[in-house]
Amino acid sequence: MKASERICIALDFPTRDEALAMATRLAGRVGWLKVGLEAFIAEGPGLVEEVAKASGARVFLDLKFHDIPATVAGAVASAARSGAAMVNVHASGGRAMLEAAREAARRAGLQKLIAVTVLTSIDAKTLADLPMAGQPEAIARRLAILAKECGLDGVVCSAPDLAGIRAACGPGFFTVVPGIRPAGAEVGDQKRVATPGRAVAAGADLLVIGRPVTAAPDPDAALGAILAEVASVAGASPEPS
Repeated sequence: MKASERICIALDFPTRDEALAMATRLAGRVGWLKVGLEAFIAEGPGLVEEVAKASGARVFLDLKFHDIPATVAGAVASAARSGAAMVNVHASGGRAMLEAAREAARRAGLQKLIAVTVLTSIDAKTLADLPMAGQPEAIARRLAILAKECGLDGVVCSAPDLAGIRAACGPGFFTVVPGIRPAGAEVGDQKRVATPGRAVAAGADLLVIGRPVTAAPDPDAALGAILAEVASVAGASPEPS
């Protein structure tokens, strides 16, 4: 797999013009682009198709659905109609919700449905305030097992969670890893982070990267360095041919 296919750039912008400008700039250089809450709420579902057309990339619609089963099933079906290739739900929504989402995804022909385990902004200290106190890695592993049992394609998890999830769910279970920070980069609001190379070495299938590229003084150079790092670890081509 080419290094570019392992990169998803987060288009976390407040306006359509900014999101499409970055999508166009990255055309042909990455396999995935992410449309999240900020852009989706500002511009609506039509942005998904626009991003896909501007870039040629698949779109990960990152809305993290978490509601009663019927509501989530309907939301997944609507998300698939937007042109998104991948959609996520919260694994903590429970078995019935996950199974309803899976059935909706299959009927709609969605390429991938994945479940969020534990956000990369949450650590053990944060969990101590919640009714799921414990170590993030153990909770993520348990939620990943539930997602696999419910027939989902994979999970969103942090790099430190990968070893346990890979051991429990096997190599074919798709792992999407945010909280990616090149060496020396600002961590920001993330707590459980990893460099691109370390995340790939740990078993990440897809790296979600936002500010280290989109807010860099030279986004093209920043992306090029990340592609080279991923390629050096994965033994892949750094640039799409």
